[in-house]
Amino acid sequence: MKSIGQEDPKLQSDLDQKLHDIQLKGKELAAQELAKATNLPFIDLAHFPVNTAVLNMLDEGVARSGQLAIIAQDSRTLKIAIRDPRNEETKKILTDLLDRKFSLDLFVASPEGLESVWKRYQHSRRIKVSPLGVVDISEERIAELKEKIGGLEDLKKQLRELKTTEALDLIIAGALKISASDIHLEPEEAIIRVRYRLDGILSNIGDLPTREYARILSRIKIISGLKINIHNTPQDGRFTIRLDSRDVEVRVSILPGAFGENVVMRILDPLTTTQKLSSLGMRPDLLAILEAELKKTSGAILTTGPTGSGKTTSLYSFVRYLNREGIKIITIEDPIEYQITGISQTQVDEHQGYTFASGLRSIVRQDPDVILVGEIRDGETAEIAIQAGLTGHLVFSTLHTNDAAGTIPRLIDLGARPVNIGPALNVAMAQRLVRKLCSCKEETPLPALETEKIKKAFEQLSPAVQLPVISPEITIFKAKGCPKCNQGGYVGRIGIFELFLVSTDMERLITTSPSIPQVRDLALKEGMVPMLQDGYLKVLEGATTLEEIYRVVS
Repeated sequence: MKSIGQEDPKLQSDLDQKLHDIQLKGKELAAQELAKATNLPFIDLAHFPVNTAVLNMLDEGVARSGQLAIIAQDSRTLKIAIRDPRNEETKKILTDLLDRKFSLDLFVASPEGLESVWKRYQHSRRIKVSPLGVVDISEERIAELKEKIGGLEDLKKQLRELKTTEALDLIIAGALKISASDIHLEPEEAIIRVRYRLDGILSNIGDLPTREYARILSRIKIISGLKINIHNTPQDGRFTIRLDSRDVEVRVSILPGAFGENVVMRILDPLTTTQKLSSLGMRPDLLAILEAELKKTSGAILTTGPTGSGKTTSLYSFVRYLNREGIKIITIEDPIEYQITGISQTQVDEHQGYTFASGLRSIVRQDPDVILVGEIRDGETAEIAIQAGLTGHLVFSTLHTNDAAGTIPRLIDLGARPVNIGPALNVAMAQRLVRKLCSCKEETPLPALETEKIKKAFEQLSPAVQLPVISPEITIFKAKGCPKCNQGGYVGRIGIFELFLVSTDMERLITTSPSIPQVRDLALKEGMVPMLQDGYLKVLEGATTLEEIYRVVS
């Protein structure tokens, strides 16, 4: 006989189940009543065969924040289960789908029914069907825009006249048309400013009315897999622009501001990484050095510079130069910006414990010939990369330093041992990007003051460096402007570089943990041409202007 207060576990379990069933039935009945009140059919999701691939058309975070789920599709008609058609976040997602020419069949479901569907996301992570995260722009649409948009002024006019529902497509297509690298949407007190970054410089494109911005912002969040009901926290996402000839990835960053959420969309067009090593803008002597170093089977080549200085493009051109049958190349990136056929690319995932350091440690065990590490951020990554360079691997990576000489002290600051840096490091390179003059450029005399500056700068170089003769009659070029360059005077960008090899003397210096000036002095003595002087050489060649060099190199 049980004592007073002692419970029967089976009886308690049965009671709990009955209580749960009663509560569940009550919620299902409440959902049925809501369906009647809103003139929509009710759906019992517990007995509905949800198409998992169709479910993945919408990101889980978006589905949960919008309290809905796509459960089936018939051509352009989507069957969608919703919690409450009066919900504002639900309305935003449904409006976006209608704007994208989908037909919608809506059903009211209970919260428990929706939760049972959302749980299926965790079992379908590998399914890559995501047409709602893709913006389809046909080549015909791009061709149509090319006819309508002769330059930035035409684009501004089109933006003013276009319907709000098509504004995002035009903004994206216009950016592709003029090869912009970034799109900025910046809320101000009375308007939303739209700007493109073109050849490294931000240009005003036009304004959007603030009353319509919420709709555009919601669409960006939906296709990027971001939460549409979050407005006071930064968010990062991505989506794909699907063209007939290629897919263009877009990284999205959203940041709360005083007048609304600021959006920056970074356009990662694979066409920008098809550059050959010879087209980066290197002098013939530098190119010869790098080609020789890329033939080696071990050691590290490190590129340095701030964000947007072309480091990734350089690394990818190294990889493309070596990418052939018989060479195994593995990368670890954050994120993978461009897909390259023939190599193994992996992406950092901090939440899963896959960092640059842990990933690099695993990659070494995969027997690669070449390893690309997106960035050396900490001492552990630096040490593993150096060890990889010492043990028969060719390693490419980047550091954030101002110049090539800063590479050595930066590695030491991160915790790498000086005794290992010298033998492992083959090349330290720094770079910046300057705009190239358009063919409409105009010849002009080199001012006397600038002539003296250039002469003085060249005096610092080793006598072994071949330099042009600087005479009083020498001329350079200045920017003019024409329709081809959108009246800006420049088209595209090239790199300016400085590079030094780790010689026996440099290796000996590294063991003393040298300062940046010490490294720079020895590199100059051994023939390094600094970025400023490399820039001057490109000015004298007519590739760019003094204004560009001074803008980029302080």
